Amino acid sequence: MSRDESTTMPSYTRRRQTGSGSARSLLLTAFGEYVLPQGRPVWTSTLLHVLGGLEIEEKSARQALNRMAADGWIVADRAGRRVRWALTEHGRALLSEGAERIYSFGRERDSWDGRWLVMLVSVPESRRDLRHQLRTRLTWAGLGSPMPGVWISPHGSREAEAKQVVDGLGLDVTVFSVCGPFSGIGSERTMVEQAWHLGDLAAAYEGFVREFAGLRPAPDDEVLLAQIRLVDAWRRFPGLDPQLPLELLPPHWIGVRAANIFTDLHQAWHETAQRRWAALSAED
Repeated sequence: MSRDESTTMPSYTRRRQTGSGSARSLLLTAFGEYVLPQGRPVWTSTLLHVLGGLEIEEKSARQALNRMAADGWIVADRAGRRVRWALTEHGRALLSEGAERIYSFGRERDSWDGRWLVMLVSVPESRRDLRHQLRTRLTWAGLGSPMPGVWISPHGSREAEAKQVVDGLGLDVTVFSVCGPFSGIGSERTMVEQAWHLGDLAAAYEGFVREFAGLRPAPDDEVLLAQIRLVDAWRRFPGLDPQLPLELLPPHWIGVRAANIFTDLHQAWHETAQRRWAALSAED
């Protein structure tokens, strides 16, 4: 590193309430937030410096870099004993797709026609790996399961994505779907709660709000670190929150407030954080 080794980045130490970011997760966020839009490779020393400010040990940071390279996200470019990292085409495509989902998530909700997509899925208990893959992919697609073998969504448009999941797993002959309004048996609200456990989701949003609402980092390294933490925390919610219509959510749903906080802070910090990243990269 060209800077004085005794100079350390201030540590962003505020306790995270939405889960501790791993070295890999924070690296992915840094690459998506700074390397992707600026389009320039980044030196290992810069990444270690930033991750050190995020309380990630150097050994863990280097291991995460090597894993990302092995997975095809980034590629090393050696200059003597030094190494800088660039995104591969694969890495750029995945991070671009992720960025679109992260930055737009929670800002708009489509109107609801009151109809439900219901899928009946039969997977033998002996096929646990297949059951796990199905659950993971349908959950990512925004569907919830109120009881074993049943998956639902108030968004009929999700059927195309669900069909891709089913076809990809070779389950097309053991899955059936119907679409229509909720009938008069049982409670629609109970079905929603069993499918998505909104209390747990609200608790996750409350943790996010407690951590970031009112946060005002200094316009130097601290704003860059805060921006990474903000995006790293927020990018988990598209996989947790199915974006249910407001009619199905509790009054004054905290997810709306959390989305507004994310958008406002990300926009407020963006320019300063980008400049600080460029300055740190230039110093190496």
